[in-house]
Amino acid sequence: MFSIPILLVLVPALPLLAALLTAALGKKVLREQSHWPVVAGIGLSLLAALGLLAQVRAAVDHADSGQVGYEQVVRLWTWADVDGALESESPQPIGIATLDFTIEVALRADPLTAVMLVTVTLVSLLVAVYSIGYMHDDPGYWRFFAYIGLFVFSMTMLVSVSNFVMLYVFWEAVGLCSYLLIGFWFQKPAAAAAGKKAFLVNRIGDFGFALGVFLIWTTYGTLSFHDTLDATGLRTVGVLGQTRLADPSLYVGGGVATAICLLLLLGACGKSAQFPLHVWLPDAMEGPTPVSALIHAATMVTAGVYMIARCTPLFHASGEAFQAVAVVGGFTALLAAAIAVTQTDLKRILAYSTISQLGYMFLGLGAGTLLGITAGMFHLFTHAFFKALLFLGAGSVMHAMGGVIDIRRFGGLRHRLPTTHWTFLIGCLALAAFPGFSGFFSKDEILVALKENSLYGPAPSLYGILYLAASLTAFLTAFYTFRAFILTFYGPERIPPEAGDHAHESPRRMTVPLVVLAVFAAFVGAWFFFTHGFAEFLHHTPSLAYAGMAAAETETAAVHLKVMILSAAIGLAGIGFAWLLYVAWPKTADRLAAAMDALGLYGLSHGKFFIDQVYDLLVVWPLVGLARASSWFDRRVIDTVVDCIGLAPRGIGAMLRSLQSGMVQFYALAMVLGMLVLIVALLV
Repeated sequence: MFSIPILLVLVPALPLLAALLTAALGKKVLREQSHWPVVAGIGLSLLAALGLLAQVRAAVDHADSGQVGYEQVVRLWTWADVDGALESESPQPIGIATLDFTIEVALRADPLTAVMLVTVTLVSLLVAVYSIGYMHDDPGYWRFFAYIGLFVFSMTMLVSVSNFVMLYVFWEAVGLCSYLLIGFWFQKPAAAAAGKKAFLVNRIGDFGFALGVFLIWTTYGTLSFHDTLDATGLRTVGVLGQTRLADPSLYVGGGVATAICLLLLLGACGKSAQFPLHVWLPDAMEGPTPVSALIHAATMVTAGVYMIARCTPLFHASGEAFQAVAVVGGFTALLAAAIAVTQTDLKRILAYSTISQLGYMFLGLGAGTLLGITAGMFHLFTHAFFKALLFLGAGSVMHAMGGVIDIRRFGGLRHRLPTTHWTFLIGCLALAAFPGFSGFFSKDEILVALKENSLYGPAPSLYGILYLAASLTAFLTAFYTFRAFILTFYGPERIPPEAGDHAHESPRRMTVPLVVLAVFAAFVGAWFFFTHGFAEFLHHTPSLAYAGMAAAETETAAVHLKVMILSAAIGLAGIGFAWLLYVAWPKTADRLAAAMDALGLYGLSHGKFFIDQVYDLLVVWPLVGLARASSWFDRRVIDTVVDCIGLAPRGIGAMLRSLQSGMVQFYALAMVLGMLVLIVALLV
């Protein structure tokens, strides 16, 4: 069996090798077989991640009792090493210019890393297998799989590194990969625009993240997560290292801590599509459906959630930062759910659902308790399976409908697409938090954390409002999820002309991943909830095991039972309401929509609350106007001045040119006159 260091290197190295091999050989050698290196690379990476998970699990059981949690850091090489003017072992820097600046390429093995690696590689493998059938006729087949391999490499490195600079590097790498994949069909103007939109909106969040990293350096004098020793034995206390975790008083509090956390939160809002930087994610559906499944389920959008969970001690040092996380998450969850209620594009409904569920994860993290943070990560874990299932199911519908994805143009597909129908139903039940399915248990834990904060924690009124918002969001989620399901698979059969006579179930390469994901979506939540395996394992992550977390636990069985019963009732009410409107009383849905439209509510929801238009008005159009004015000024003023300067030598030359007549007599006369002028000047 390979050791932890070897496995930790193999997990990202194998997808990278596969991506490079596909990029080099795919176009001319592999061609329609270009999927094999990437599928094999991700598959072997999954095996390595599972081996790492098993070894970390075993190591946790035998961990040193004097250590905070469990971690093992693997240092590969030193990227940058700048000597400072002073050597100090103080946990707080004496002066930034006096300290060594070192960036190590180091990977860390701990429970949080192990869970993220298994989640990313497992879902990515299923998406890659599905893509073989979905993308088989695409002329950019080899390019697609090269991008997929690079994406998986970037994400596995992001969750493995043990340094804020390296975290930022791969934070940008997943942003680049998302740009390439969302705009994969760059011949389509909508896809090209969506790729640019995702890239530019994320730059706003990334700028905040970069400022946060700079502030961490100026505050703590290091950017490493872990404690380090140099060749002379001098100790540098890491930002999330054992020394600080054992003594939370070493963390800087007050306004500096809040500024750091708010800047990190801005970065997380961009990457995880939280208000106000959520606008890029719905447009990301312009890429191939497997890309949507990969981005929305297990890779890019989970990066912000992971980063906040990793930086829990920094947020605890602030005090107010967790409340900011909760407010952003609660508002985003409710806003996105309200928008999804009226959308008619199946993939866009799922996109807004992703934004809403990410808001739920932020709500869990924002509770600031061990229960809330593990619940947020648990929801990330379960969401990866049922959201990948739903997006791939939507791709199966789109494949059968000739590319049509508008739920108003097809219906009654359960007989033509039986496997897609049943697996999609399981995904909908999990998303709607139907009792017994994965989403029910993870969402229930988040609601419990919010409820307990409203009873026992700081700012009880705030968390009470957030609990009500989360409950309303749960109702809307169940409603819009089954609205989309019923309109797609029930009612009279309607096939759009684009599908012709070829509307049929997808090939096995596409349906087998659906079945596997459906099994996980149905059972994985209950398994980890009743065995407590997920939470107990994650508790050993150093960032969650440190001393500052111990006082935050107030979970009571009575609160949990009440919340679970209410949560189940809310989910069932949402499903029942959708059934009444779209099955039992279908005309009532039109009347309700008309009543909402009369109040202006339907238009707000269908228009996505006009947030994109507000950005156009406040940001895009002013910048376009400034660009056009700058262009006019450049062409009319600057170019004119430059042209005039260029014309001056020509004018002077033209004047002097007239003196060159070619007549010798004229030259002799000029010489005599010149001589007379010199004589007169000397005499005077």
